[in-house]
Amino acid sequence: MSAELLVLPIGPLRTNVALIGDTERREAIVIDPAIPSLSQLLAALAERRWKLVLALATHGHWDHMGELAALAGHVRAHESRELAIGTHPLDRHRLEDPRPLAAPFPIPAVVPNRDLSEGDQIRAGAINLRVMHTPGHTEGSISLHDAGAGILYSGDTLFQGAWGRTDLPGGDDVSMIASLARLASLPAATRVIPGHGGATTIGDELHWISRVVKSGRLQVGPS
Repeated sequence: MSAELLVLPIGPLRTNVALIGDTERREAIVIDPAIPSLSQLLAALAERRWKLVLALATHGHWDHMGELAALAGHVRAHESRELAIGTHPLDRHRLEDPRPLAAPFPIPAVVPNRDLSEGDQIRAGAINLRVMHTPGHTEGSISLHDAGAGILYSGDTLFQGAWGRTDLPGGDDVSMIASLARLASLPAATRVIPGHGGATTIGDELHWISRVVKSGRLQVGPS
């Protein structure tokens, strides 16, 4: 497989927008396109002559899905096709009826046309991501595991040294602990690209995840 990964910190919350491209077949996937990432994504796609075949949200909060509608509109207008837009069924209502909380700008609604459920395989060219349902931050939060590349896109479930907030609508401590335990079972060398902040590895996070799972309580300060 010949793939390229770009991680673009975007917007007021510096969401990590991940653009993954198969450099041979020139197909690409974008994960968590935050506002205002449209111009950067289009420039990166054009420069590499990649075709965007899937845009997805690891969960339905505004800072992870705000540019989906604009991407879909661009593909419809300029390529005369419908862009595949995916999220977990339990979070699709957040895309269809955004509740932007403290967003500094309007968040347009978008209708997903692909459900991303536990165990689903997402493919674009030779890119192969497995959907892991990892609730806790929201009911429909997912992580995406690229076993071949040894990369996990963890959304707002796992960060460097912390986990996603559980005090927002849809958050749940018990579910978060179970999701962290599941992610901790991945190979220690797995590189983690979180929804915000710097990259880490599963091995580097095992010490505190083990304490949390053993105690059954979220013990250290969340991000």
